[in-house]
Amino acid sequence: MTQVEGTAAGSSTRPSAGWAGWIVFAATILVLIGTLTFIQGLVALFDDGYFVARTQDQLLLLNYDAWGVVMMIWGLLTLAAGLGLAGGRGWARWFAVFITFVHVIVQIGFLPAYPIWAAISIALAVLVLFALTARWHEAQAAMT
Repeated sequence: MTQVEGTAAGSSTRPSAGWAGWIVFAATILVLIGTLTFIQGLVALFDDGYFVARTQDQLLLLNYDAWGVVMMIWGLLTLAAGLGLAGGRGWARWFAVFITFVHVIVQIGFLPAYPIWAAISIALAVLVLFALTARWHEAQAAMT
């Protein structure tokens, strides 16, 4: 029995298909987050009153049009990362890790204004980061 790189001696040489499922999960969540972010950008462009914070201290930006454009671009980048990951593109893994990492940092800024949404978004992003970094070689082998 030949040992596959990254497996323990005595374990199966066939990679676990479960790890490929994590990659599909990550791609799906990135597509979902990208789509929602793009829609939020459209809302910010066309409905200035939608993202009004309860107090002035919670307001992050004053120009909703610029914020809408930034969110739409960010949504498209996140969507591209998810679709690239789902398509098995080589560049997509690290691009998705970068996009997800930045997404978590941005969502921390939204915790005071939208705590439940930001917490859910951060939790999903952490799961995506786990899926993209844990046992990557095994997941990649299972997907081929």
